[in-house]
Amino acid sequence: MTAKTYLFPCLQDNYGVLLHDPASGATAAIDAPEAAAVEAALAKTGWKLTDILVTHHHNDHTAGIPDLKRKHHCRVVAPRAEAARIADVDETVGEGDTVKVGGLSGRVLETPGHTAGHISYCFDADRLAFVGDTLFSIGCGRLLEGTPEMMWTSLLKLRALPDDTQFFCGHEYTASNIAYARTVEPNNVALQAREKEVATLRAVGKPTVPATIGAEKASNPFLRADLSEVAKGLGMAGQSPAAVFAKIRAGKDSFRG
Repeated sequence: MTAKTYLFPCLQDNYGVLLHDPASGATAAIDAPEAAAVEAALAKTGWKLTDILVTHHHNDHTAGIPDLKRKHHCRVVAPRAEAARIADVDETVGEGDTVKVGGLSGRVLETPGHTAGHISYCFDADRLAFVGDTLFSIGCGRLLEGTPEMMWTSLLKLRALPDDTQFFCGHEYTASNIAYARTVEPNNVALQAREKEVATLRAVGKPTVPATIGAEKASNPFLRADLSEVAKGLGMAGQSPAAVFAKIRAGKDSFRG
């Protein structure tokens, strides 16, 4: 791996992350929840901001763009389908496009569901994925603009990444996601192990992301809707994975645990 990353908290429960190419000195912020937090991260690392890679249009991922653009004159890359709702966009991208951050090469995946034009950035050579609010550790984003079928297809794209891919998501939701996931798969041993790991991390104020795709495949029920044991546990044996996923997502939406 040649890329370096730096994760930092923003707002109430958001994460920001910097992606840095040591060879060229280029640095991208993945989304920009708030300018001050990005500036603090740049000061901490000593890196110079050259790019902002936007995953979707929500304000808690884009509010910092105007101030950062004004100060750093950085390039802003955004999803083509949502560019009209994002400030100061220089370049738009969609499925299969390539984004360079210095010498680092990222592949764009369209991952709609949370929003209609959401995208993710996969830096395959470095086994890194930046997934915004599509996939969370032990969870996935709410379907604010998309359908269950749309989100299930998006999650399958991310699930197909190599198991050792580290993914960075936009929020610290893992503990609450686990509380719900245990109601879906109460006997999942990998999920039980993840629960202990997360409790240990959060007890000392450490983040639970990045996580790996391989670990999520074993423990995240939203990625497991096509497994017969999950469908059977929900009383949906023989039904389509998208229908099973829809039930899991609806359950999380109403979960108050």
